[in-house]
Amino acid sequence: MLTLPTEDGRLVPHALTGTPLVPRAPRVALTRTAFAAAHVVSDPLRERSPWDTRPAVDWGATLAFRQGLWDQGLGLAEAMDTAQRGMGVDWLTAQELINRTMAAARAHPLRPRVACGCGTDHAAPGSLTTPDAIAAAYEHQAEAIEAAGGQLILMATRALPALSAGPDAYHAVYRRLIDGAKDPVILHWLGDMFDPALAGYWGCATVDQASDFVLSLIAENPAKVDGIKISLLDQSHEEAFRARLPEGVRLYTGDDFNYAPLIAGDGTRHSHALLGIFAAIAPAASQALEALAQGDRATYDRLLAPTVPLSREIFRAPTRFYKAGIAFLAWLNGSQRHFIMPAGFQSSRDITHYAQVFRLADQAGLLSDPDLATARMRLLLQLHGFG
Repeated sequence: MLTLPTEDGRLVPHALTGTPLVPRAPRVALTRTAFAAAHVVSDPLRERSPWDTRPAVDWGATLAFRQGLWDQGLGLAEAMDTAQRGMGVDWLTAQELINRTMAAARAHPLRPRVACGCGTDHAAPGSLTTPDAIAAAYEHQAEAIEAAGGQLILMATRALPALSAGPDAYHAVYRRLIDGAKDPVILHWLGDMFDPALAGYWGCATVDQASDFVLSLIAENPAKVDGIKISLLDQSHEEAFRARLPEGVRLYTGDDFNYAPLIAGDGTRHSHALLGIFAAIAPAASQALEALAQGDRATYDRLLAPTVPLSREIFRAPTRFYKAGIAFLAWLNGSQRHFIMPAGFQSSRDITHYAQVFRLADQAGLLSDPDLATARMRLLLQLHGFG
């Protein structure tokens, strides 16, 4: 029994009620492509001046977490915003992460799919003053990712909104990147709720105008676009957008609020997944997708429905701080020894948030070792002055 704080300042007893899901490999081939975007585990014993220097990474724990995702049949979206790109993790660290991950993926018996975030964050903002400079910065990272064997995810860059760039500039940059990539790329449309510096992305005044622009960009060379990840937290927009995609181009949902119905689909079309929440709910996600592949919608809904309130809490506004909830659950479940994040990012959420994540993870059957999770939650409560 724990006593957990609430948003209104009360302390309320909580007894665990959930039955933990046991992680396992799917028994059938999945009918949805599912990338889990994973976080980076810090090494707090080597961390020095965490706000001012490169993060120290616990490579063993970081790669073991990825192995656990692969063992459950999930793909991996590597070095994305979930890994704190631009929010504590720099490009040199991300590049080493990509290289280590790709080597581990080649050795894994399931030969998992890995797609890697390609951006411009290695370049000083003051150097990215033209579309050519921005495209060249992307190409620098693309070359490193392709050399490691990774598929490109063309991450949204802060550099284009910083220039107040219009559609022509976006077209010039993305046309060069898409056409020049070795293999089909995944585009990345991240809303400003995830990163305020991305407001006005695609250089359009409205989401409808931006949608028209992106669809025309894809249609110019659909063979070089594997799909597009959309993270706007707008189910109706995603459904309308995916209906207009060329044949063979996937919609990878990044909607951590509405992923369950979007992945299930409407009987005609469905979304695939590229989600940070899948790293936190891997057993439920994997086993739900297995059920969907077997035509068992009832089991799919039963497994995923309890995860939606959990995801909405982790990704609540300010949404960009969601990475803390992902790392918190990894700590509760024994995937790391501590709750320390690059740049001290664990401080971005308050104790009432973590208490609610604990409650909802319990209800969803996602506390794999209830005794360990309870002991660690109690420790966190004591560090906050009670418990």
